This record gives sequence, structure tokens and C-alpha cells, in this order.
Amino acid sequence: MTEKIRSILATDCGSTTTKAILIELTDEGYRLKVRGEAPTTVEKPFDDVTVGVVNAVTEVQELAKRPIIGEDGLIMVPQKGDAGVDLYLSTSSAGGGLQMLVAGVVRSMTAESAERAALGAGAIVMDTISSNDKRQPHEQIARIRHLRPDMILLSGGVDGGTTSHVAELAELIGAADPKPRLGSSYELPVVYAGNVEARPAVEEAIGEKTALAIVDNLRPTLDEENLDPARDEIHELFMEHVMAQAPGYDKLKSWTSAPVMPTPGAVGLIIQTIAKQRDISVIGVDIGGATTDVFSVFQGTFNRTVSANLGMSYSISNVMASAGLENVLRWVPFDIDESELRNRIKNKMVRPTTIPSLQRDLQVEQALAREALRLSLVQHKEFATELKGVRKSRDISEAFNQSGSGNTIVDMMALDLVVGSGGVLSHAPRRVQAALMLVDSFQPMGVTTLAVDSIFMMPQLGVLSSEQPVAATEVFERDCLVILGACIAPVGSSKGNKPLAHVRLELPEGNQEFDITPGELTRVALSPGQTANCHITPSKGVDVGAGPGQAFQKTIEGGEVGILLDGRGRPLHIPSSAKERVSAIEEWIENLDLYPRST
Repeated sequence: MTEKIRSILATDCGSTTTKAILIELTDEGYRLKVRGEAPTTVEKPFDDVTVGVVNAVTEVQELAKRPIIGEDGLIMVPQKGDAGVDLYLSTSSAGGGLQMLVAGVVRSMTAESAERAALGAGAIVMDTISSNDKRQPHEQIARIRHLRPDMILLSGGVDGGTTSHVAELAELIGAADPKPRLGSSYELPVVYAGNVEARPAVEEAIGEKTALAIVDNLRPTLDEENLDPARDEIHELFMEHVMAQAPGYDKLKSWTSAPVMPTPGAVGLIIQTIAKQRDISVIGVDIGGATTDVFSVFQGTFNRTVSANLGMSYSISNVMASAGLENVLRWVPFDIDESELRNRIKNKMVRPTTIPSLQRDLQVEQALAREALRLSLVQHKEFATELKGVRKSRDISEAFNQSGSGNTIVDMMALDLVVGSGGVLSHAPRRVQAALMLVDSFQPMGVTTLAVDSIFMMPQLGVLSSEQPVAATEVFERDCLVILGACIAPVGSSKGNKPLAHVRLELPEGNQEFDITPGELTRVALSPGQTANCHITPSKGVDVGAGPGQAFQKTIEGGEVGILLDGRGRPLHIPSSAKERVSAIEEWIENLDLYPRST
């Protein structure tokens, strides 16, 4: 469009709630005007997602005090005078989002690349089938039939390589003849992104049984990964086939100015946009009731993982089971026996919408959140790795035997920004609680900026970034992103009890100097909007970002928390005895003013 976009309406149709935001062009640039929400209506009695959209937008137009919905019940696009909007966009995870099965020849190579493509497109990967996954063909066929995915991504082989294994995978899918989750009235979409030489064999095996789409190989050579064509096709088929089956989505599709995007895919897009525009490394995390999504950009490479069954309500018991009792208890600042802890967790699981009313309940919930976040990052690091098989000569049998993850590209010392989202982080009673949950679980190294999503509008801003990146970035930084401050965490040990590092902050009103002492966690005020030139001089053998013993300098941004000086070590050291642990945590709570003091 040649004319300046004056107003943008964006909705996110979630599984339970539909959120709408109105963005307008002001003298300061693009800003969030108002926000509205309403229950999602894909199920009975409405069976029409647009009912919830209209309800949420109705709240927006009432708050904005101007019409957006016309007399015909449709959103008015483009804006005329003060009525309507110039752009309407939407994301969706209603109906369980996009659920996919991926298949590839070698589990640790093409199949893993296929997982990355599907996850990056916003899908939940239900299972990964590979020629070397140790299941018999009949077991794989039974699994494919049982899952009933929305879509399948088939990959395998480098261009010009062997075709037999890819053909066998296609034959497995053909033999399974899987039916789509949302009904059998349409053909199941299958995206083939493998060896170009195997295309005829794939077409012969499943071309007449599925809605087959063929795109460029996502692993054209061992040294190269090309995920964008597969991701783009997944988005396209998501709208054409999957969402078209959901009640009301055909109507929603006709309303929007651009294709509807899966909610996680949109969140990933805004994370990528920020990383690219700022030229930084970023980790984003969204901790929900059932799952935790982790997004990262390192070395310009984007990765996303979904940690199923690591959530704060429906899956909270699984967090306890996965982490283990000792790991949860190490964050609790009081003595509690196992039965009482388990009872508190079960109460949360059976009443998932409850909010802690007592400080002890809040502290237990935040202890579990730390473990859910920690385990999700562990899984993400295992998946976000260098390409397997690069520059290594091997025959096909050696490739099949390759196992284990390569070196992770997630470098916590190189991490510039952590963005947290989800109720336990965005709505923590005190922002410093959210900051410490991120620091304790992710254990950033060196100097890292901490932030949270204020009202969870990253999905809408993600789909907006594909159409209007400037508007998306301006609203993200001014209205969505709440900068908490920075964490300075030296890595290494000093002799005796000498400081790990000396910090000098250069501020307009004068310099401030601090020591980071082993085992201590302290807080320094640096207000939102305020910046400081930070000089850090580490002790011999201690690294703060420039190498062991090397001085480091960086401009850091203040926030609602300020600066956390973390001398607790990496990996983080927490005393093993209950008495010493409680004493240490109580000291950190007091230093950071983490909770209201007992009277």
C-alpha cells in the first residue's frame, strides 16, 4: 500500500479466549490504543469462531469510542473517516492449534530438520517417524493411523542421493491411509520436502491418497538447511485445508487482510523480527497451563520447541514428576513436607484457574514455574543444535547409526535478551519475582537484559510483523515489552572470598561502583528509560563476556527491577542442607524485596 496505514486491528483466537488489539498511528508512531477479549466460540452452541471475534472487537470499538464493525456485522476495511480500520489480521490456536506428524530418513538429520520446520511454523509435533527409529513398519503404520494429524511433513535424503528410504516412508504413509483430525471430508495435506530425485516415487505412493504438496528440499546438502519453503507451505495449507474445516474459519479467512497464522508461529516471527532488527541473540518463553514454548535466535538461526506437559495448571503434577521433589524444594524458602507439597500441587491441577491467595502458595507455584522453565530450556538446548553430519564423510549405514545431539547453538554467555510470557511471569505480583524466576531457571551468563510481555500480545504483533514490521516493532518495544532490567552474572571462581567482579556504572548524576561477591544476590536501582555505561572488571579466571579475566563494557537499560548482581555461580549453587538453603533464600528475598515482609 502506498498510503500510510492509520489503524490496525489484530485478533488472536485462542483455545479459550479471543483477544483483540487496536493499534493506531500517532505523533509518536504506532501505539496500542485499546484491548478487548471475549470467549472463543468454535464449539457449541455457536460453532463459529467469528462470533467470539465480533464480541472481542465490539469491546474494542466501545473502548475506542469509534465504529469498527459495520451494520452488516463485518469489520470495516479500509478505514473511512473515523470508522473501520486499514488492516485486519488474525492468529489462531483454537481447536488445539496445528498438530503435525513429521517423517524423515535419519532421525538425527533430516527428521530433526523436519521437526525444526514444523515447530517453526507453529505446529505441535505429535510424533517423528524415521527409518531408524527402531519401530517395526507395522508399528509405524499403526501409530500414523492412531494419531490423526492435521498435516504430515515428509522429508529425507539430500538432493541427488539415494531414494529408496524416502520411497519406503511414503509407502508407510500410503499404507496407513491416515484420516485428518477435523473430519474425513477432505484429503489429508502432506508436504514433501526431501530429495528431488524421490519426487516421482512419493507421488506414486501417496499422490492420489493425500493432498500432496511438493516444495524444495529442506536438507538439500549435508551442510545446508533450507526450512523456509516447507514452513511457508505449512502456513498455506494450514489455512486452505485445516482451518477451513473449523467452524467459521472460512468466514474469518475472508475478513482478514493476510492469511491467518498459527499463534506459536506468530510469536516466533516477532522474536525473529526483534533479533534481526537489533542484531542480538534472544530467548523467548511462553509458559502456559499445559505446555511451555521456548523460542530462540542464536547466530541468526531460529528454533522453537514445545515442552508438552510442562505447564502451570493442567500439567503441574507432571512438572513435579519430571523435576523431582528435591529440585522443587530447593526454591521453597520454608520447611514443607512432601505430602503437603503434593496436596498443594494437586489442588492447582484440579482447580487450574485459581490464583494463589497465600504467600506460601505463591512461593510454591513460583518454585514449580522455575522447574518448568528450566526443564523446557534443557529440552530446547538439546534440539537447537548444529546440523548433524556436516563435513563428515560417511556411508549410509554410518548416517543411520548417528545418534545424539550435536553442539547446542544456545550460548547463554552470548544471550542479549530474555522475554518471558505467560500468566506466572506476566502477572507476577511483583516484577522482581518474574525477573528472578527467569534468572534462576535459565541462569544467564555475563550481561543479559530481562523483559516480560505485558499483556500477551506477541501473537498479534508477530502476524503484523509479516505485513508492517515497523508498526509491529514500535508497539512491541513501547507497549508490549516491559523491560525489567539486567542481570550481571560472572562465571568462574575467585581465590579466597575475593569479589568475582567489580562493576562501575556511569550515570549522568555520577558513577556508582559495586562488587559482586560469591554466593550473594543483590539489586541495584536503574529506573525504566534510564541507561548506564557499565564497566565490569572480573577477577582472574572469571568471565563476564569477554573471556576469563578480561574487562567487559556494555550499555545497559534500566527497568522496573533494575540490575541484579548475581554472584551465585554457574551452574547456580544452592546449599544442600535444608537449614542453609532456607537461610540463603531468605537473604536473597530480603536483598531483592521479593515478597512483602512478615509482620
